[in-house]
Amino acid sequence: MEFFDFHHHKKNIRDGIYNLDIEGIPPDFPYSIGIHPNDIDVINISLQLSWMKSMMFQNCFAVGECGLDSMVPIDQKIQEEVFLRQIEIANEVKKPIIIHCVRKFYEVISFRKKSSQAMIIHGFNKKQQIATDLLTNNFYLSFGKAVLYNLSLQDILKNTPLDRLFLETDNEDFKIEELYLKVSEIKEISMEQLNEQILENLHTIRNG
Repeated sequence: MEFFDFHHHKKNIRDGIYNLDIEGIPPDFPYSIGIHPNDIDVINISLQLSWMKSMMFQNCFAVGECGLDSMVPIDQKIQEEVFLRQIEIANEVKKPIIIHCVRKFYEVISFRKKSSQAMIIHGFNKKQQIATDLLTNNFYLSFGKAVLYNLSLQDILKNTPLDRLFLETDNEDFKIEELYLKVSEIKEISMEQLNEQILENLHTIRNG
């Protein structure tokens, strides 16, 4: 059985969403494209956004990763402006948004009302209260490798509705099957049921 990898950086994985680097060449399988906060070129924002829009081909599944990050040297106002522009592009092309967020979750939540598309926090690894607030505001949560060993994150995942979650390897070196196995144990369902639910979630975020 193939298990869908919601967000990854490896060109040898076809059953998932490949994170296309800025100025990268789109693959012939599903990918996402966005301007990561750390990749914002302050002088050439318009060019970056134009390039991004030009890459919205058939295999482009989502916009992202994009978002807000308190740890990068780009001014927060500029980050917010670029994030908003990408939300507007996602609204225009009707694609879900994969969000990168570091210590800016409540700022990201404030942008939710600007989006008519699904918004997914990738690599979620924070506290229960943040998860609850994100879920209350209609975000999806994508979990990664930390679920394999982080007990508090396992508890958060246990409390996350099945129809609001995704699983990913990101840029970590492990097999997505390990994560599906762990999550199926936590959720007390079969790996097949979990896989079916995630595929259904994909259909929901793509088709509204």
